[in-house]
Amino acid sequence: MTDATSGAASGATSGAATDGSATDGVAGSGEVVLYWRPLCTYCMKLRFGLLFTRLRYSRRFTRVNIWKDPDAAAYVRSVADGNETVPTVRVAGRPMVNPSLRQLLAAAGEYGA
Repeated sequence: MTDATSGAASGATSGAATDGSATDGVAGSGEVVLYWRPLCTYCMKLRFGLLFTRLRYSRRFTRVNIWKDPDAAAYVRSVADGNETVPTVRVAGRPMVNPSLRQLLAAAGEYGA
């Protein structure tokens, strides 16, 4: 799992990079991007739940801290009615605002993540 701190202007990230940064591009099939921020209890709950899933170890899974990445924060605002509601997750290019672990895993399974 990579903690990306710099994404594309639209919030699109293609894959996890090993150097802690995200690469620019269009979200690929099955890619999962988790937008989070420190001290967010909902983010911590979702991230903790992911520790016990195979998705956490997928190369297509990337975490992005919206406090360190203004472009990611702008993406979250664009899909959450102008609010920085986290966790926001993008699965295969489809945004999910504050999903449960069950919803996230179902979407990841449906889109091949």
